[in-house]
Amino acid sequence: MSTVYGKYGPAHPWLAKLASAAAHPVCRILFARSHVHEPDSAFARERMESLRARLARGETTYLAGLGIAGHNSGAALVEVSERDGVRLLSNDEEERFTGVKHFGGYPEQSIESLKQRLASMGLGPRDLHAVLLSWNYINLDCFGIQSALEHFPGSLALARKNAIAIFNLFEIGPSVRKGPGRLAKQFGLDAPLPLISMGHHENHAAFSYAVSPFNHSDKPVIVTVLDGFGDDGAISLYVAERGRLQRLRSNDSLCDSLGCFYSVISSTQGGWTVLSSEGRYMGAVAWGDSDRLTNPYYRRLRQIFHFGEEGQVRVNRKLAHWHIGGERDAYTQLLRDITGDPIPSEKMWNPDAVLRVEDTQHAAATRERVDLAAATQLVFEDVLFHVVDHLIRTTGSDQLVLTGGTALNCLANMHLVDRYDEEWYRRNLGKRTRLHVWVPPTSGDAGVTMGAAYNFALRSGVRPGPSLKHAFWCGRAPAANEIASALENDAEVESCTLGNISDPDQQTQIADLMARIVAEDGVVGLFQGPAETGPRALGHRSILANPCNPRTLETINLRVKFREPIRPLAPMATLAAARRFFELSAGGADDQYNAYHYMVLTARARPDAYSTIPAVVHRDGTGRVQIVREEDDPFTYAYLQAMGRRLGVEVSVNTSLNVGSPIVQTPSQALGALKRAKALSGLVLIANDGQTWFAWPAAAPCPEAVKEWTAPRAAAATG
Repeated sequence: MSTVYGKYGPAHPWLAKLASAAAHPVCRILFARSHVHEPDSAFARERMESLRARLARGETTYLAGLGIAGHNSGAALVEVSERDGVRLLSNDEEERFTGVKHFGGYPEQSIESLKQRLASMGLGPRDLHAVLLSWNYINLDCFGIQSALEHFPGSLALARKNAIAIFNLFEIGPSVRKGPGRLAKQFGLDAPLPLISMGHHENHAAFSYAVSPFNHSDKPVIVTVLDGFGDDGAISLYVAERGRLQRLRSNDSLCDSLGCFYSVISSTQGGWTVLSSEGRYMGAVAWGDSDRLTNPYYRRLRQIFHFGEEGQVRVNRKLAHWHIGGERDAYTQLLRDITGDPIPSEKMWNPDAVLRVEDTQHAAATRERVDLAAATQLVFEDVLFHVVDHLIRTTGSDQLVLTGGTALNCLANMHLVDRYDEEWYRRNLGKRTRLHVWVPPTSGDAGVTMGAAYNFALRSGVRPGPSLKHAFWCGRAPAANEIASALENDAEVESCTLGNISDPDQQTQIADLMARIVAEDGVVGLFQGPAETGPRALGHRSILANPCNPRTLETINLRVKFREPIRPLAPMATLAAARRFFELSAGGADDQYNAYHYMVLTARARPDAYSTIPAVVHRDGTGRVQIVREEDDPFTYAYLQAMGRRLGVEVSVNTSLNVGSPIVQTPSQALGALKRAKALSGLVLIANDGQTWFAWPAAAPCPEAVKEWTAPRAAAATG
């Protein structure tokens, strides 16, 4: 037997477990008195039985999912029927209304949007069959007690206010217990509204499986939730068959966490705040040494994890210190010896809350920093492969759903698909197949509000409904008067009307106008329909630019988004163009390559891409592809077709419509982004009835293409 080096697991496991078990009945009673119930409570069972009875009578019911404390709060609405199963109607994210990225307070504006949506359907709050919460907050309180005692007395530091960057475990409970009364007041009810507190990881898994292309498969589907942490663990593994989700294992640890590892290293070595650091650090990986044999940091950093039997993963507490000090004090001296000193929180840059973007100063991308980023990515992938390998071997499955915050690591997802190919299955399992992977656009905590409602429905025996085709579920499409009012009340912006895309001919003409501006190296914002839910802009709140000009990357990063030069640009493309320029894996081909719709799966560029669309080929020769289908987004598809006529490629640069803020939600927020960016030619705004405007900064010239467009129309109006 090999010798295990390091220190793994809690110092006082029995003390911690005993305290958690003793606290659970107390917490359960305390929350129940505030009308917050667990999923196995008598109240929850009654709601499930009632749901089954209503469906059996042919009724349609509605469930709301809420995130009311933690981070990424919001409100979701789903419809449940015997005929259609579970169907998503909306997922409003509170950060889009407040302008505060990952906002975690009470989601007042999201709930207001939910009220309006119900009213538009002729329904009210009393028509909600159940209201489900995105965490099991009763478990979370007990889990916090367990974690604080596992390394007693040192781990009591986890109770400090800022020990965990995203929230304080011990402040959430009181906030949640106020929820039923506050919600009743907002809904105009005369009594507190009972809430059911659903398991966090199970919420991730339920939604991600139920809307995947595998949701009606007769074969087992494996689901991984590798998170920062949930309410009973950091890694949870599931298998789903015929609409039923079964948990295989949770690691029952706050600290043995792949998500926490990546967040801590990316933040303290990258210099960005947690939840803003991970994607930026992944962008730096391409600039570093990604060879396990030659990377100067990899072999020593790899010691931070121990790989156990049955896919178990444990963090080496000789290197990590977050089991005691949390994210604010995460380093031992041994880890400092490997990586160097961490960047302190007061010196970190929060890229999602920038007041003067033009004053932003970025740290240099030195060889040491990018090599460490590459080593961190390699260790991350080692853990992912270890967990998934065990699941595949024990279940024999060839269908995998990845979810939890770590599933947004699109580079690891590509390497996973590459690894478990036809040859691997033939050699190891004797099967003629390969791994098929799907990742939702909301694998992070923007997805658990929807997940809570889906989880409740699946637990009630409801079958999954339609699979997900797009991500446009956040908020409502802007009305024409909202856009007109925003334009009229902003003296720093000028605008003109372009027509109405509801008319097919006008849609083609307006799409061609936008493609002309972009082909002439302009940069255009696109604001249409409901916003995307999740962290990626996918054509409804996007900034579009020329993929054929190699200088586009510099223009966007330095003069539009004011972000690090190492950040790549993503390609938006039709399916035909995506296949022409990138090596799309058969492992992502299900449902017309649905896995490539959400910028969650990287693909290698083909040789023609380097010379033809260099702006969207990252330094490592990959692109985070987004495929657009006409049936899901007709106008953006028409724009890509126009790009094909103008430039010979049905491809565009696509990055999110935001500058130092979350993705914009309202017309006014969109105009704010237009004014903050220094190289944005203009903004196309489309109302819910198809009316379309073009806006540009009053201090800048109107693009020539727009002048030529409006001149004959103005002449006709005055003639």
